Amino acid sequence: MGNLRFTPKPYVTPTQLIIFTLFAAFFVVFILWRPARLPVTIAAATLFWLLAAGWLTAPLLDQVQLGTPDTSAPRFGERTVIVLLGGGTEYDSNDVLVPKADARWRIVKTATVYAACRQAARRCEVIVSGGNPQHHRATEADTYAPYLLREHVERDDLRLENKSYNTYENAANVAGMLRHEHYDSLILITSKYHLHRSLLDFARFGLAPQPVSSNTRRAQVGLTPRWTNLIGANIALHELFGLAQFHLYRALGWF
Repeated sequence: MGNLRFTPKPYVTPTQLIIFTLFAAFFVVFILWRPARLPVTIAAATLFWLLAAGWLTAPLLDQVQLGTPDTSAPRFGERTVIVLLGGGTEYDSNDVLVPKADARWRIVKTATVYAACRQAARRCEVIVSGGNPQHHRATEADTYAPYLLREHVERDDLRLENKSYNTYENAANVAGMLRHEHYDSLILITSKYHLHRSLLDFARFGLAPQPVSSNTRRAQVGLTPRWTNLIGANIALHELFGLAQFHLYRALGWF
């Protein structure tokens, strides 16, 4: 699948501003608690360096990626359904709405799995699941569809779920689409860091897809602070908070 070429770019979505919130809290404490300004400054600077230089980001990413089920060679049935989870959109330098970097990896992986499926199964379908949580000009599913078509996914095999705003809704809406349909194999494609939480949400609706990761996030550990390490930490913390939220809601009986 060689038609998609891109340079990954760091990004932060409004729902993932965890690092910003953390340092905003340090700033508030700094302003309101004068006697503690020096230790607060030292603590904030140390934490920033540990995250930006990768020393703390690396174990955070490992926490959400290591040990996560990942199927390198998924099984294809007579009718196989491949689910691609959205990963956001952004505007490029020409003000064109495009998939974000991790989403493009997911598109490439989906096209690769689809091509392999076409060699082994009678029917292969791709469900692209992603609404418009960023309130851009189009939904994730509608934005990704042309990329998949260019990667030789047949239009008749492509289905769009463009109403979901988060992973839980991805699972709920896909489950609704498949509820009265027969399929022999179900495959879920997303980034490695996102797989664990996605599988929990899909299991909540009675689905047990084969998990396939599209890409893995790695921290660059060293002495120099890097913006990409802060983004990686932000993503890892977002997933950890999401996992904690899932188990809390489950314990409370909310779902």
